[in-house]
Amino acid sequence: MNIQEVYQKAIAFAGTQHKNQLVPGSSSNYVVHLSNVAMEVLVAHKANPDFNLVYAVQVALLHDVLEDTDTSYECLQKTFGNAVASGVLALTKNEELISKPLQMRDSLQRIRQQRKEVSIVKLADRITNLQEPPPHWTEEKKQNYLHEAKEIATTLGEANEYLHQRILERMEVYQGFIG
Repeated sequence: MNIQEVYQKAIAFAGTQHKNQLVPGSSSNYVVHLSNVAMEVLVAHKANPDFNLVYAVQVALLHDVLEDTDTSYECLQKTFGNAVASGVLALTKNEELISKPLQMRDSLQRIRQQRKEVSIVKLADRITNLQEPPPHWTEEKKQNYLHEAKEIATTLGEANEYLHQRILERMEVYQGFIG
């Protein structure tokens, strides 16, 4: 399959699964977030094409489908294969872990056990999310979010130099929303 067909199949699936979900703090359909993550991956590949773009785009478009919808791992695996389902699962928080910091560390550890494309998607996801935070976020939540971004950049930055620089730049901009 070529990149256009892969993109269209994954975005259609994700759009159906996320159909009632909005980007937090906005009135935009969640597919906007997913396509923004995929765009970061596409531009990173243009800057340094040393990873499998077809695989990375699928994982990017589907990265929240297990965490935010009732899609089963088995359905994802049947529709997109073992590698994509495994990559998406690594990006999915383990809700059984009570604290957010534990969930993040666990997810980063599982991501590092996957192909580097999964790390690339996590970097792209956080870059996309480092926009102006929703107005209802507390200063503490904003600080924690920035701290998580630093942890992601430190742990996964070696996967792609372009995205590593992008996340550092976005963190600097995001700092302006705190305090």
